[in-house]
Amino acid sequence: MKRGWSNLKNGDLLTQAEAEGFDALITTDQNLRHQQNLTKWKIISVVVLLTTNWPRIKNSVHVDGQAIETLTPGSYVEIPIP
Repeated sequence: MKRGWSNLKNGDLLTQAEAEGFDALITTDQNLRHQQNLTKWKIISVVVLLTTNWPRIKNSVHVDGQAIETLTPGSYVEIPIP
């Protein structure tokens, strides 16, 4: 489903996602924690995949899924991808 969020900046994207009830934002933007005050968001969790290589991400979906299952509201997690 397209939401028309492609033009939103990181802070606006997090605000919009949290307002619409999303539990997590999954990204490969490793600079996000330096660009945003992540303590501002109390509900949405931020998950950063430490690669942008799609085949590696796709092959590690079990690792990603396990980490996502353990999220707590407002958490920040970096996931190394083998």
